[in-house]
Amino acid sequence: MPNPVNFKKTFLFIAVLSWFLLLGNILLNHSQSQLSASLAGVSDYLNYILKAAFVIAIFMLQRISVNSIKGLDFIGYLWKLFTRAGITAYICIVLYLGYEVYTNYYTDTNLYLLEVIYTINFAFFIYFIAKAFYIWRRLILFQKTKALDFEWRWFEILLYSTILLSIFRLDYTSIIFIPLLALLALYVLFLSSHLKWVAYLTSGKRWRSIFLLLAILLSQGIFIWYFTETIPETSGIQLNYLDDPFILLAGMFVVTYTGISFLVAFFSLPTSSVFEQKRDDLLNFQRLTQLIQQGEDEQQVYKTLFDSAIKASNTDAAWLEILIDEGSEVIEVLNLEESNIVQIRNLVQSFIITNVDYINGNLDNNIHFKALQLPYKSIYVVPLKSPQLRTYGVLYLLKDIEQGYDRETVNVIRTFASQTILTIENLRLASEALQNERYKEELKIASSVQDSLIPKTFPRDTWFEISCFSQAAKEVGGDFYDFLQLSESRIAIIIGDVSGKGISAAFHMAQMKGIFHGLMQDDLEPVKFMVKANQALTHCLERTSFITSALYIIDYKMRGFFFARAGHCHTLYYNSMTEETFYFNTDGLGLGIIRDQSYGKRIHNMHYDYNPGDVMVIYTDGIVEARNIKQEEYGEDRLREMLAQTYHLNADDIKYAIINDVNDFSQDMPIHDDQTLIVIKFLNVQQN
Repeated sequence: MPNPVNFKKTFLFIAVLSWFLLLGNILLNHSQSQLSASLAGVSDYLNYILKAAFVIAIFMLQRISVNSIKGLDFIGYLWKLFTRAGITAYICIVLYLGYEVYTNYYTDTNLYLLEVIYTINFAFFIYFIAKAFYIWRRLILFQKTKALDFEWRWFEILLYSTILLSIFRLDYTSIIFIPLLALLALYVLFLSSHLKWVAYLTSGKRWRSIFLLLAILLSQGIFIWYFTETIPETSGIQLNYLDDPFILLAGMFVVTYTGISFLVAFFSLPTSSVFEQKRDDLLNFQRLTQLIQQGEDEQQVYKTLFDSAIKASNTDAAWLEILIDEGSEVIEVLNLEESNIVQIRNLVQSFIITNVDYINGNLDNNIHFKALQLPYKSIYVVPLKSPQLRTYGVLYLLKDIEQGYDRETVNVIRTFASQTILTIENLRLASEALQNERYKEELKIASSVQDSLIPKTFPRDTWFEISCFSQAAKEVGGDFYDFLQLSESRIAIIIGDVSGKGISAAFHMAQMKGIFHGLMQDDLEPVKFMVKANQALTHCLERTSFITSALYIIDYKMRGFFFARAGHCHTLYYNSMTEETFYFNTDGLGLGIIRDQSYGKRIHNMHYDYNPGDVMVIYTDGIVEARNIKQEEYGEDRLREMLAQTYHLNADDIKYAIINDVNDFSQDMPIHDDQTLIVIKFLNVQQN
C-alpha cells in the first residue's frame, strides 16, 4: 500500500518547484519586456501550466494532511484551520502594507518587488482555501451516507475538471461554460447545507465555534480585499492568478460553507441550551431507573433526585428531607442555613391544605415570608408520596424570581419524583423479599405503584371513544400503554410489551414510560420517536431484553392517524366504508434488538385516513396467545371475527365482548402472559 508520507513529500516538492519556476518566469518576463510575440505567448502559457501544477499539488497535499486528522473534535478542526492557514491572511496584509510604506518612501513602483509579494500572497491564499476545502469536507461527511459520499466525490471530480479550462486557455465566461459553472455553483450551495456537526456542539463550544468561524471569515475577507485591490490590469502585475474557474469555485465553496456554518451556529444558540436541558433530563431519568439494577442504596437515589431536580429547574436554593422513625432528617441542602430551613418549612406547612402538594407564586406580598428577609420569591414543594399515600420525604425548591417554576419544569420534576418513589419502593421490596416471607405482599405494593403509572381513563371527546383493559400475568408485568395530548386536536397513544415477566419487565416498562413522556414533548413523528427510544434504551436495557411497541398519533383535523410498529402485534382495523375487517401488516423491529444507527432502516411510518364508525383494536400478544385446556391459542382470526360481529357497539362494549370471548375460550385457565387491549372507535363529529 502506498505510503501517504511519500505522497506528501512528492506533492510538497512539486508545489515548491512550480511556485519558484512560476515566480522566476514572471520576473524574467519583466526583465525581457521586448520578447517576440511567439515567445511571449509560450511564456504566458507556461505561467498557466505552472500555476495549475502549484494549485493541484497544494490541494493534494492538504487532502492527505487533513485525512490524517482523527477524532471528532470540531473545535480542534476550526482552530487548526485558523492557526495554520487563516493566519496567513494577516501576513498577507503585513506584506502589502510594507510595500505601501516602501513605495511612499521611494516614490516609485518596484514591479519586481510587487510581483514577489503578489506571488507569495497567492501561495498563502491557495494554501488557505485548500486546507479549508478539505477541513470542510471532513465536517460535511460527518455521519455520512452512501449518497452523500457519492455526491462529494462527483463534486471533487467536476471541480478539478475546471482546471482544464485554465490550462487550455478556454474562455470560461463564454455562453458554453457559464451554465455548467452556474450548476456547479448551485452544487456548492447544496453541499453547504450539510451541517450535522453543529448540532453536536454544546452551548459553550458553540460560542467558541462562532468566534473561530468569524476569524476565518475575516481571513477570507482580507484575501478577497487584497486581490481585489491589486488587480493586474491596474497595478502592472503580469498575471491575474484568480482569473481561474477552479480557484473561484473552490473559494466560493469555502466562503459559502464558512458563512452558513457561522449563521447556523449563531442562530441556533437560543435553542442549544434547551436541547441540552432535554437531554440532561432524559439522562437523569435513566440514571434514576438504573440505580435499582446497579444495587445502589436509598441515599444514592435521593441524591440523584436532588441533583436532577436542581439541574432541571435552575433552582437557587433547596433541601431534601426524608421521614425517619424519630421524625424527619435533612439529607441534602443547597444555599440555606438550618435556621432558614426551619422558618421556611413552618411557613409552607401553614399554607399547605389537603391535596395541595406545591406552592408556586409570588410571595413578596406575604408579610411572614418578607419577615424572613430571604432573597426568594417562588417555592415549589414536592412531597414524595406513594400511591398508597405513604410519604417518604419532601423536596423543597426555591428561586429568587417570581413564578419561577413553569408547567414544563413542574412536569419534569414530578416525573423524577414518581420514578424516585418507584425506585425506592422496588429497592425496599427487593431487600425485604430476600430476608422474609412477605415477598408476595410486597410485590402487590410494587404492582399498585406500577398500576398508578398506567392511565385508567383516556381523554373523552366528540370525535372518538377509547376503552382500555390491562391484566398482568404476575403481580407486576411488562405490558404498558399511555397517552399524551399533543394539542387540542392531536393525541399520541403508545402500547408496548417488554420481553420477560415480573419485576425486571416492570422496571423496563417504567423506563419506557419515562422515555415516551420525555421524547414526545418535542412532538416527534412515530419513526423518529422509535429511533430515539432505541438509542435511549441501549444504555439501560440488558442485551438479552427488548421491547415491542407501537406509537399512534391521531389527528382530528386531518381525520387520520400516523403510526409506526416496532415489532409489536399487528393492528386490527374495521373500515366502516368498505365494511372490511383487516390487519395492518407493517414492518418493524423491536426496540433494543439492534443497537446501532441502522435501526432507523427497520421501521417505517404509515398513514391512514379514518371514517366515522371505524374501529381500531390495539393489543399485546397475551390476547391472541391466550390458551385453552387443549393448549390451543385464541389467535388473530378469532379476534378479527369478534370485531366483525361487534363493530357497531361502542368502544366499551367491544372491549368487554372481546375480553369475555377470550375468557370463555381459555376456560378459566390461568393466563400465561400479560394481556392489554385498547379499543378506539371514531365517531361522527356531530355526535355528542
